[in-house]
Amino acid sequence: VQLQASGGGLVQAGDSRRLSCAAAVPSFSRFFMAWFRQAPGKEREFVAAISRNPSSTFYADSVKGRFAISRDNAKNTVYLQMNSLKPEDTAVYYCAGRPSILTAIYISPEDYDRWGQGTQVTVSS
Repeated sequence: VQLQASGGGLVQAGDSRRLSCAAAVPSFSRFFMAWFRQAPGKEREFVAAISRNPSSTFYADSVKGRFAISRDNAKNTVYLQMNSLKPEDTAVYYCAGRPSILTAIYISPEDYDRWGQGTQVTVSS
């Protein structure tokens, strides 16, 4: 398993949660990493992404200002800090990654060839 996501669980609206994704890939610092989510009956949607060094971040409008993506290249890990969670954030969260060139931005699921197994986040009202 190249990407291993963890940190999901059951939380209440307004709570915070941090997801982690450990990557067993060579040259992790050259990878563009992202989080997607999929709610029941819906398509997988982009949540957040972070470019290779130097890191730039990108967010879906629905999570901008509440979620923060970050990476620790020394630990081959990417994080998703989720604050002010809402019931509509309930979904299975997937991390994804791919090697990238410096100027590229990837926010579509079709752009990625490496996926984690998903971690369930359930937000109760």
